[in-house]
Amino acid sequence: MTTAINGGHPFLAKNCRDAGMTSGQLYEARNEGAVRRILDRVFVDSGASDSRELRIEAMKLIAPEHAVVSDDWASWIYGVDTFAPSKRHSLTPSLVVPHGQSRIRIDDLACRQALIKDEDILTIEGLNITTPVRTTADLLRKKWRPHALSATDSMAHAELVTMEEVWDFVVDLKGYRGIRQARNLALLIEPRAASPGESWTRLRVIDAGFAIPEPQFEVVDRDGTTRYLDLAYPELMIAVEFDGAGFHTTESDKEHDRYRRTLITALGFRVIVAESPDIFGDDATFERTLGALLGMAPLDRKW
Repeated sequence: MTTAINGGHPFLAKNCRDAGMTSGQLYEARNEGAVRRILDRVFVDSGASDSRELRIEAMKLIAPEHAVVSDDWASWIYGVDTFAPSKRHSLTPSLVVPHGQSRIRIDDLACRQALIKDEDILTIEGLNITTPVRTTADLLRKKWRPHALSATDSMAHAELVTMEEVWDFVVDLKGYRGIRQARNLALLIEPRAASPGESWTRLRVIDAGFAIPEPQFEVVDRDGTTRYLDLAYPELMIAVEFDGAGFHTTESDKEHDRYRRTLITALGFRVIVAESPDIFGDDATFERTLGALLGMAPLDRKW
């Protein structure tokens, strides 16, 4: 049985000798896949299981003592991926310090000052982190509108927050940037959303001026199989499905999608399939197609 590097605990690259290797050996280990980078400048044996405990241990190696982990990195500690697609592979965490405390730079990692109350900070195994509801409120305020909703849907899906408690939190916030967006989106949080793409599509539908569709609507096809429609207007027998690049690109994926939608169509549903280019950008064909089925003209796109 091979012994895990550094006993399976994360370590700073600059302290690799404490983990039993030179910087050259660390480079080789990384190229050979023996270690993986978990955070900027922090590595761990590739066989180490990802867990909240491991993430906290890694973060404590770079976070100043009085700093608070926030935003996407707070949700990362909670086990929820709220990163925007373009930020998913960035490994430099965001840290804040309450106003009145000094900002510290450690290995070029900058902490910023922020308005944050003591009750908005949770300490887990010695690491300061924004509470789930404060984290969710920050995501609602700071992110681009579709990414803000998908992030907060994910927090609700993980049962870390509810729409009601997020609303109660943001309605009392004053003097924070983005609070108007946060209050608007808090009322749209949907724990049943099963993917960011579903959240983006639902928001596109809502922002077009259409009624809020039913998420994850359950149907039983002619084979007796229970299936879930991403979004649906059951009374009108309209289904909206989002095909993300991660699960709908191979030929076998496409064949499965065709078979599944044949069964759904056989139930009488009219199915509209949306992909990322249909939801983002200036082309409003998606809303016009849905609007034609709903008998409504969509509002102009704002994002």
